[in-house]
Amino acid sequence: MSNYHIKHLEEYFQVYRKSVRNPEAFWEEIAEEHFMWRKKWNSVLEYDFTKPEIKWFDGAQLNITENCIDRHLHIRGDKTAILFEPNSPDEEAQHITYRELHAKVCQFANVLKSQGIKKGDRVVIYLPMIPELAISILACARIGAVHSVVFAGFSAIALSTRINDCDAKMVITSDGSYRGAKTIDLKGIVDDALEDSPGVATVLVAKRINSDIQMKEGRDKWLLPLLDAESTECEPEIMDAEDPLFILYTSGSTGRPKGMLHTTGGYMVYTAYTFKNVFQYKEDDVYWCTADIGWITGHSYIVYGPLANGATTVMFEGVPSYPDFGRFWEVVQKHKVTQFYTAPTAIRALAKENLDFVTKYDLSSLKVLGTVGEPINEEAWHWYNDHVGDKKCPIVDTWWQTETGGILISPIPFATPTKPTYATLPMPGIQPALMDENGKEIFGNQVDGRLCIKFPWPSIARTIWGDHKRYKDTYFSAFQDMYFTGDGALRDEVGYYRITGRVDDVIIVSGHNLGTAPIEDAINEHPAVAESAIVGFPHDIKGNALYGYVILKETGESRDRENLKKEINQVITEHIGPIAKLDKIQFVPGLPKTRSGKIMRRILRKIASNDMGNLGDTSTLLNPEVVENIIQERL
Repeated sequence: MSNYHIKHLEEYFQVYRKSVRNPEAFWEEIAEEHFMWRKKWNSVLEYDFTKPEIKWFDGAQLNITENCIDRHLHIRGDKTAILFEPNSPDEEAQHITYRELHAKVCQFANVLKSQGIKKGDRVVIYLPMIPELAISILACARIGAVHSVVFAGFSAIALSTRINDCDAKMVITSDGSYRGAKTIDLKGIVDDALEDSPGVATVLVAKRINSDIQMKEGRDKWLLPLLDAESTECEPEIMDAEDPLFILYTSGSTGRPKGMLHTTGGYMVYTAYTFKNVFQYKEDDVYWCTADIGWITGHSYIVYGPLANGATTVMFEGVPSYPDFGRFWEVVQKHKVTQFYTAPTAIRALAKENLDFVTKYDLSSLKVLGTVGEPINEEAWHWYNDHVGDKKCPIVDTWWQTETGGILISPIPFATPTKPTYATLPMPGIQPALMDENGKEIFGNQVDGRLCIKFPWPSIARTIWGDHKRYKDTYFSAFQDMYFTGDGALRDEVGYYRITGRVDDVIIVSGHNLGTAPIEDAINEHPAVAESAIVGFPHDIKGNALYGYVILKETGESRDRENLKKEINQVITEHIGPIAKLDKIQFVPGLPKTRSGKIMRRILRKIASNDMGNLGDTSTLLNPEVVENIIQERL
């Protein structure tokens, strides 16, 4: 029996039991049989959750790009590795074979070296979904530089914060990007960001939209001529399994974003293993994850997981609505996509449109459908199942996080019976626990609690860059000797898990984790604003949208309210990015607070969701009268 590729439910239970009884032996067998190591490990796992310190395959040496590219050259050299589908259907798709990818990654790696980048240096990548994004990531990994991709929808301030936090030496960007019918001036955003980031010595600029941009003498360099001058061979840097691979920032519930640090060996093993099983990938499949590589989903399931398995992975530059709402399905038909992985937000948006956008395309190549970013609601699940999968494609509702590096709970297609809204069962090696508020584990079924994981898995983040104390406080202090996910979950009568949402002040909007604190900090920068509180409320398309309660200063009271709302959203766009804009802004005389001054968000969430039936006891508040006022003025 191969532990690497699970094909039916009985096999899942056998493999799962084995993985939990002896995790070290389980992961050692997978690591040994399916990957290329330059030197074997001294120990499979050493960990202590009280510190927390976690080491997988300690002492082993490897280079992840040899596993993602070089080892495939002999048997799959001419197979498409990356299939780039541009923003406009009028532009031709690009097929980059494993052999071509190898040459391009080596050239880019040589450029990085020629610009003074060496092992351990941090490189920030701020690129649209073009091949250079995947290639630059792999080029960093080739020479042991630590990549930190920043989603190209973030603002200059957000970009600058991340550059400074990881002390990056270089930024890789492009002249601009296409997004549907719009173009975005990425280089201009980088220029603004670098006014506050003096540590960056070099900016490499890829050409995408051929716009007229400013190039700063001595700092900014066009990428293409540098690539053309370099050799297509680059000896990979030999890395220790626990050497840093990348830093990826995720929203915190307090102001500063958290730079999650992922290391090399364990991350490779786990992303490759979960990709193979969750998507049941076979040799000639064409796999498409629609995420942006700026998020963890793109790192693990567009780049590293698929390439480690020698897969063909689609990189899509566009949006689901351009040039019309049939774009996803047109791409599926055109490239005969077999596995399709997207966000519930996209499914809900497409389900609202005319069904003709789906039915006019041939989707018969599809074998597996997936969702990621947030739990999928039942209505969207059925639409996806009926109209996209034709009731023949299992839907894998995958639950995981930036911090986990890979999928932790998900059905395995054709093995796990699916159930709408449920992420179902843990992956092999994953030991979930539901905890009550007193830190006691809740056993049995038909229960709900806070979701923790009892035992480390290979792709768990090792720390928060530059702030190990915050890592410990955030993930390992709430429950003794466990990783706390920050999510609530319930377990049904057969042991299936359903994620019920965040238990802290992070709101998932369109699959993006948005901390409320940074948004409130941005709003409070507005000269007319005294204080603000942000909560989420249910939204048909986004899952959740943002509702802002704003107290104005006296100077703001006389201002035009509609203009003020526009200005507040503009401030948010500048500080964080347009993804964090508020759908509703209510100006209030005060916010409900406890006697210790804590804002009672629970009450604000209920009001925003129009759920005033159970506000709880408000009489203990410092200012109970304000609640009635907020309800009366509710938008």
